[in-house]
Amino acid sequence: MTTTQLTHRQAHCLCGAITITASQAASHVDACHCRTCRRWGGGPFVEIDCGSDVVIDGAEKMTVYSSSEWAERAFCSACGSHLFYRLKDSGEHMVCAGLFDDATDKDEGLSLKRQVFIDEKPGYYSFAGDSETLTGAELFAMIEAAQQD
Repeated sequence: MTTTQLTHRQAHCLCGAITITASQAASHVDACHCRTCRRWGGGPFVEIDCGSDVVIDGAEKMTVYSSSEWAERAFCSACGSHLFYRLKDSGEHMVCAGLFDDATDKDEGLSLKRQVFIDEKPGYYSFAGDSETLTGAELFAMIEAAQQD
């Protein structure tokens, strides 16, 4: 298993009503190409895995939608910014990468590590560079194996 460097990161929505502080955020981005993510945001969901140690200030402005049996999505009810995708069982937050000030700079040092649901990615876009790719079935198998450990 690859060790991931973790860092403290702070994010906020477009209007600033909601701030997300993650003390154990990954130092890379991942992308999801599933139909649900693309319908939610109009394209792939590019995120930073922030784990479950997340503090949300301004949560009263946040709307949470149960998007499946195992996950939910949140957005700012004031400005509409997509905030995160959260696993219901673990509370793990995948926060939209563009919400982090340090992840929106051109020279932030972040790279794309993994693309999931590659089997659902439409042909009209692609990312440059090399990254790990997983189909939906491969992702679920990996999650199931990790839960059994």
